[in-house]
Amino acid sequence: MSDQANQGDVPINQPHLVKPHLGGYAAGFAFAVILTAVPFAVAGYDLLDRRSTLLLIALFAAIQAAVHVRFFLHWSGRRTPVEATIALVFTTLVIAIMIGGGSWVMSDLHHRMMP
Repeated sequence: MSDQANQGDVPINQPHLVKPHLGGYAAGFAFAVILTAVPFAVAGYDLLDRRSTLLLIALFAAIQAAVHVRFFLHWSGRRTPVEATIALVFTTLVIAIMIGGGSWVMSDLHHRMMP
C-alpha cells in the first residue's frame, strides 16, 4: 500500500488535513437551526420564567458554539494539532473570564447602587 491515506489522498502523517464533506456541513447547519429555534420559541412565547429562559439561552449558546467549532471549524481531538487545541482552550478560558468577570462586576455594582 502507498504512503497515502484513503481519505482524499492526504499523507498519513498529516491526518488533520482530511477534506470536509457536505454531510458534515448539513448536520452542523441542522443542529445550528434547532439550537437557535428552541430558545427563540421559548423566549417568544414566554414558555418559561425569565431566569429559566436566560439559563436555557446560555446553555444552548454554549452548545451551539461547540457545534460550530466541531462542524464548521472541523476541530477534532484526534485530527487537530496540539497547538490548535491549546489555542482553543486558551480562547475559551479568556472568554469565560471576561464574561464571568463582567457579570460579577455588574452584579456587584447593582447591589451597591440599589437602596
